Amino acid sequence: MFSSSRRQQPSTSFTTRYGTTKSTKPVKSSFREDSLTRGLQRHESVKSHRRGDSTHTSPTAGNTLTSAIITICVGPEQRLFAGHEEILSRSPYFSAACKGQFFESNSRRINLPDEQPEILSTVLEYLYKGDYYPKLLHNKRKDTWELEDEGNASNVTIYHQATKQMLMKDTIIYCSADRYGLEELKRLALRKQGLRQGMQISTILASARFAYSHTPDSDSKLRAQYLTLIIRSRNNFKKSGTMKLEMEQGGTLFFDLFVAMCNHMDDLKTIRSPFASPFTR
Repeated sequence: MFSSSRRQQPSTSFTTRYGTTKSTKPVKSSFREDSLTRGLQRHESVKSHRRGDSTHTSPTAGNTLTSAIITICVGPEQRLFAGHEEILSRSPYFSAACKGQFFESNSRRINLPDEQPEILSTVLEYLYKGDYYPKLLHNKRKDTWELEDEGNASNVTIYHQATKQMLMKDTIIYCSADRYGLEELKRLALRKQGLRQGMQISTILASARFAYSHTPDSDSKLRAQYLTLIIRSRNNFKKSGTMKLEMEQGGTLFFDLFVAMCNHMDDLKTIRSPFASPFTR
């Protein structure tokens, strides 16, 4: 949860919001373990004063965090993060890495060249805090779930470097959580995405394609959420030039959408009044 970068971290990032620091030294320079430890200790001392109740409790409650510090090198710019081995090992992927399968000699470093720093930061935030910003809150008065800082549109999308497109942040988090074996984080990202509103059609379609490309066929939950979203907003999508271009390119997404549309029509037919005429006029 310690990040090193020449660039200013966004105000909503994990590294900024929880008091971690950054270094202006070149990537090849080594970090002193005592400075990493101090940074992580500062993170543990931060207490949240936001309203509402989170759906998760901190996984570090009662934990002294005395395990080794592991450095994580992320993305083509080789942004550096760090975390405690006992925390990282809650992920099967990182647990295997911490056992030495992916380490280069004795450097105690995990390399993630295809990951985005903002997403890895979110994964670390979840591992330490049990949630990620914006937090999922339960409104006891209405008995509904909602997101803190719901009006902040900057929390919804993120520029994905590999695809060079704006994508829904929760979708990328879901796919990374799948890679790291974090099933609870997948469920959390899915629920948060279901609460998002006001996305552009181009962003929804690009994110749906990303979801199809980065999840196995057996994992239908994220895909089904996009199909449902498109069906519910079909009046907007059928007028969209972006949708037309996407459909001309084809792919599994649109076959699944066709099947889902057919099932939707069958459902409507099933719930139709038994007194209605079978013929249309």
